[in-house]
Amino acid sequence: MQRKQSLSIHPARTTPIARPGFTLVELLVVIGIIGVLIGFTMPVLSKARQRGVAVQCASNLHQIAIGWQMYAQAYKGISVPARMPLIRGSRNLYDIGNGPTYRPRWYEFLAAQTKHFAFSEPSPADDDDREIENPVFLCPGVPDWKNARNYCYGYNHQFLGNARQKTNGKYINYPVNTARIRAAETVLAADSMGTAGGRALDARRAYQGNGGRDQGAWGNHGYTLDPPRLTATSDYAEWRHRDPRDRSAPDPRHHGKTNVAFCDGHVETSALEDLGYHVRVTGRIDVDDFRCRNNKFSGTGRDDDPPSVQ
Repeated sequence: MQRKQSLSIHPARTTPIARPGFTLVELLVVIGIIGVLIGFTMPVLSKARQRGVAVQCASNLHQIAIGWQMYAQAYKGISVPARMPLIRGSRNLYDIGNGPTYRPRWYEFLAAQTKHFAFSEPSPADDDDREIENPVFLCPGVPDWKNARNYCYGYNHQFLGNARQKTNGKYINYPVNTARIRAAETVLAADSMGTAGGRALDARRAYQGNGGRDQGAWGNHGYTLDPPRLTATSDYAEWRHRDPRDRSAPDPRHHGKTNVAFCDGHVETSALEDLGYHVRVTGRIDVDDFRCRNNKFSGTGRDDDPPSVQ
């Protein structure tokens, strides 16, 4: 008997097709292209972020200017002083809406106008270590500059309200009637570098956020802003240091320019020279150079001398 042969059917065997991989050279080329694209993209993103910071800062200054106008309306046309006067024998407390506060500074008064207080709690004592809590009153370009004294925005105190006393006991320049101010032409406040302005760039020291009093530090006594031209009888941002090297000035922290709020509420981004300052090659800012002009600070549109301390 013939034996039947069984047929076995095997599934077709497929031979994998070899796929060529990336060579080392190709990988390096791809990585190089990605690196170049990142190199092009990062500066663009950085500039966009810086522009966003400058725009937010300008918005904050605009809100501050609105507060200044509201203060003037509430106080019969009187401009807010840089700080309320020191009255000997008094506790020097002022209720600005959230409790008695020791000699509030200008921005505290303006914050109170819209009930968006700079500090959540009042301070009945002279406390320079306090940190401002409301971001509307802070510059995002220098987020760590939160100190009550060494503040990021400086006020045109010499022409808009200086309640310090002269040698005869009268106020240097207070009260100031806002009706006499050419609002659209007069600086209200700006990004401030504090009393480091009279020193060369390489002589300025790091910001002190604890209320430190280093005259050469960035932001020191930054809440007051000196005009471009000062005289021998002028007050200075820091009354204990009336010296050209201790002058304050705007800080060109936004692409080499500074944000400036004017009394009518509009905000400009300006070079220091456009505001009337003379900046040396070293970065030092003069007080009496023939190019220094107070036209944009005086309130009259003229190059007036700052009020005298005598």
